[in-house]
Amino acid sequence: MKRLMLATFLVLFNAIAFAQLEKPVKWQYKAERISKNEAVIHLKAIMNGNWHIYSQTIQSAPMKTSFTFSPSNDFSLVGKTAEPKPITKYDKVVKMNLSYFEKTVVFKQKIKLKKSATVVKGKLEFMACNDKSCLPSEEIAFSIPVK
Repeated sequence: MKRLMLATFLVLFNAIAFAQLEKPVKWQYKAERISKNEAVIHLKAIMNGNWHIYSQTIQSAPMKTSFTFSPSNDFSLVGKTAEPKPITKYDKVVKMNLSYFEKTVVFKQKIKLKKSATVVKGKLEFMACNDKSCLPSEEIAFSIPVK
């Protein structure tokens, strides 16, 4: 009976650990109103351990982080999605400089409001990597209320 309980515990523990490794990046969203007719959308990535995601600015492999905002009559985008200065290092495998973010990063998109309240919808796409491997790219839909 003890062996069965131990085996069950180990199977569950490994399943939980594996599930956490599969989702090393969590996303949080918020809208910050900066004037009567402007707001800034914050898209925050929180990475576990030594995982990182790539900048929007890398030109080739691996996959850059990207944001697509659904068209709306309620608002318009002002400029491009901004990001802080990334870490840039030479990667021996791909033989080029790669720019990426570790731990946390907040991307910001300024919008001009045409209505007092709206919902900003869209999708983001990214790839999480560590020093040993990369997970397949992931696409996540978002919906952010602006009040």
